Amino acid sequence: MALNVAEITEQIKRQLESFEAPVQKMDVGQIMEIGDGIARVSGLSNVMAGELVEFPKNGVLALALNLEDNNVGVVIMGDYENLEEGDLVRSTGRLASVPVGAGLIGRVVNAVGQPIDGKGPIDSASFRPVEIIAPGVVQRQPVKSPVQTGIKAIDAMIPIGRGQRELIIGDRQTGKTALCLDTIINQKGQDMVCIYVAIGQKQSTIAQVVATLEKYGAMEYTTIISASASDPAPLQYLAPYAGTAMGEEVMENGVTVGGKTLRDALIIYDDLSKHAWAYRQISLLLRRPPGREAYPGDIFYLHSRLLERSARLNNELGGGSLTSLPIIETQAGDVSAYIPTNVISITDGQIYLQADLFYAGIRPALDVGISVSRVGSNAQTKAMKKVAGRLKLDLAQYRSLAAFAQFGSSLDKATREQLERGQRMTELLKQPQYQPVSLSNQVMILYAATNGYLDDVPVDQVRAFETAFLRYMDASHPDIGRKIAESKDVDAETEAALKNALTDFKRTGSY
Repeated sequence: MALNVAEITEQIKRQLESFEAPVQKMDVGQIMEIGDGIARVSGLSNVMAGELVEFPKNGVLALALNLEDNNVGVVIMGDYENLEEGDLVRSTGRLASVPVGAGLIGRVVNAVGQPIDGKGPIDSASFRPVEIIAPGVVQRQPVKSPVQTGIKAIDAMIPIGRGQRELIIGDRQTGKTALCLDTIINQKGQDMVCIYVAIGQKQSTIAQVVATLEKYGAMEYTTIISASASDPAPLQYLAPYAGTAMGEEVMENGVTVGGKTLRDALIIYDDLSKHAWAYRQISLLLRRPPGREAYPGDIFYLHSRLLERSARLNNELGGGSLTSLPIIETQAGDVSAYIPTNVISITDGQIYLQADLFYAGIRPALDVGISVSRVGSNAQTKAMKKVAGRLKLDLAQYRSLAAFAQFGSSLDKATREQLERGQRMTELLKQPQYQPVSLSNQVMILYAATNGYLDDVPVDQVRAFETAFLRYMDASHPDIGRKIAESKDVDAETEAALKNALTDFKRTGSY
């Protein structure tokens, strides 16, 4: 084949004439000093707070946090060991953002949305800034739909609503994460997307969480964001904001899972104590002035602007919701420390898990006295309101009475009856891990307890009674449970049927 030199020369000329080298305006600076994952950079005059900057030497990104007169303090989100003074830094012009959408469901990602589960790239075309302003009051509606946790003690006494922020607080190893995992497992079939943000935990612990959720089929609607203890502090700082951005996408635009469009999301921050530690580390390296307990003065704003983004939007905006369960770890039960009091004042209530109750075998180790939901019975179904109305007060009175009664030798009949019923209620509210209870089963067994059907059952047989009774209802009266589940109410007809069923069951004595 002969080459036509003239034709080739003409083609090259045409390409050279049409070639354009667009001029790109870019802020470029130099590293002044670097160490411990923090760099001070000069020359980035137009950089924005929260903007990503890039080190061309190794392609690592950093986040601009401190904007000062003659330099910018940036936190490096990756390997910084081969960077040195004098290296170039350039602005990217984009704020920190993460991929969002249905492609993230069932995946484990890091704090910038990159997959770390070995299942290939994430199918997501849209990105969302990690920090945006929370919805205003006009854009919200009251919290009035429940998030069923499947945990009897919480659904009955400290209900959580869609759009609520409920703090889980307690000492180390008191069951805080277990409670949240039970809640995620119970969302199967409840039309809710779950996001679990692991901050500062061991990678082996995060792997166990993933394995547990896979075992119970919960990864089908869950995203896990991992910022482990071995990750740099900037990634631990960024992780909860990244998770919130993914949850807001569900709340505002919805995601399609299994052919259904879901608009409700549940996010768990495990835990914000370690998030505060990571932020303190970054801030002190950036020389921000410390405040109380050597935390920077804006630590309250750090958590408030995160948790305020949980909301239930009004119907004009689609009616979606983002519910958050932040976890805070206390030291020796000290809820009056700086970070716990900050987060308590931001949230809509707290579930306090007490170490003494946990070691006494009462699990979940719920302290009824100082646990509260500021949404209250608005976040309960009619059925649960009817059977659990007095339960919290009765149990709180029982705890204080039990503490007083141990010093008294003789008790009157009414006090003795109250103590005995309280013992049975405490036993009934114990629940093994990873065994959430459906709404209808909760309503039926709590109805039995609050109406005196357990008063003559020995305390050590209460759990056996519950198991046998629920099995009996499933086998002999499935229509009662089905009616409660569908109507979410206990009308006069259902109550009468339930009473007859309880009477028949007790007559059999098969427990």
